[in-house]
Amino acid sequence: MQLTLLKGKIHRATVTHAELHYEGSCAIDGRLLDIAGIREYERIDIYDVTSGERYSTYAIRGEEGSGVISVNGAAAHKSRVGDLVIICAYVQCDAEEAAAHKPTCVYVDRDNRLTHTNHSMPKQAA
Repeated sequence: MQLTLLKGKIHRATVTHAELHYEGSCAIDGRLLDIAGIREYERIDIYDVTSGERYSTYAIRGEEGSGVISVNGAAAHKSRVGDLVIICAYVQCDAEEAAAHKPTCVYVDRDNRLTHTNHSMPKQAA
């Protein structure tokens, strides 16, 4: 049995660019990609906290330390500059691997600068 688990996420990043006529993808600050364990050209899902839109694209490496989050191509219709987004990548695991798996969660400030990381989700209270 294969399970799909969260591999890495960048939580509540701010969209800095929306380039409709770019070929496609989402350019992400290379440092954030590395910390989150997301590879260039890897499929990502983007959850727009501001608009409620959810869509898939792939990651491309942006300039390290730039804070860039550039939503490109058709996805630029889904997110606008200034929107808050959650960027997620997933991994396929068998049950044994899944038992030991911990995602990498990257938290950023409003300028997309790293504030902290975590390898678990906070417990949600009732």
